[in-house]
Amino acid sequence: MAPRTGNVSAGTSVFAMIVLEKALSKVYPEIDMVTTPTGKPVAMVHCNNCTNEINAWAKVFKGLLEALGQTPDMNDVFTAMFTSAAKGAADGGGLLLYNYLSGEPITNLEEGRPLLCRAPEGELNFPNLMRAQLLSALATLKIGLDILAGEQVAVDRLLGHGGFFKTPMVGQSILAAAAGAPVSVMETAGEGGPWGMALLAAYRVAKADGESLEDYLEKKVFAGARVSTLAPEQRDVDGFEAFMDRYRKGLSIERAAVDHLA
Repeated sequence: MAPRTGNVSAGTSVFAMIVLEKALSKVYPEIDMVTTPTGKPVAMVHCNNCTNEINAWAKVFKGLLEALGQTPDMNDVFTAMFTSAAKGAADGGGLLLYNYLSGEPITNLEEGRPLLCRAPEGELNFPNLMRAQLLSALATLKIGLDILAGEQVAVDRLLGHGGFFKTPMVGQSILAAAAGAPVSVMETAGEGGPWGMALLAAYRVAKADGESLEDYLEKKVFAGARVSTLAPEQRDVDGFEAFMDRYRKGLSIERAAVDHLA
């Protein structure tokens, strides 16, 4: 709600909303301009694809475990996937992954094809595969955030919520690397629902005379919330940049898949 802060919702799709100190210098097709409920300008980066490929691979691993005679718990499968990603090479070990179940306007693709490939020196193992999955989930978001960084948009803290953050610290650290800013998550980060609308309604009913929405949220709603915050680590930042270099160069592969894979 305050300038230099923002939130990222990462689930089936992903979006970031950054509260600005001043207007952007020009209009960007990748950035939507909206406002906070109190009228502050907000830059919004929205991407169609986020966790869909992670979910698809979770079903593959579930099938493997079932073939081995086990009865897997899907929460355990996802936890293993995310915690293993933290052990992978920072750049995904030379793997290249596009999670495009649908098109992505930020990369000028009207359709998408999920795609996994690797360079000859790439090392395909479980931690690297999962690291590439998580990097890919936020790759298009990072393209939009990089545009804002080029506009000198300062971000003191992001608040993450959605299923991407359900496993403690892992998705949080990946987002911090993408944004180059500290990321906070609450213990309820993995839960969804129309809570924001309910908070606005509660504010209208329960606010004190002259109390701003920002003060109401900070002092009455979130004052006792349990929050963890991670700052970006240089290893993760450098790894994400290396992955993004490979990602941008490989977009022609994704476009060819759209053209030739029905």
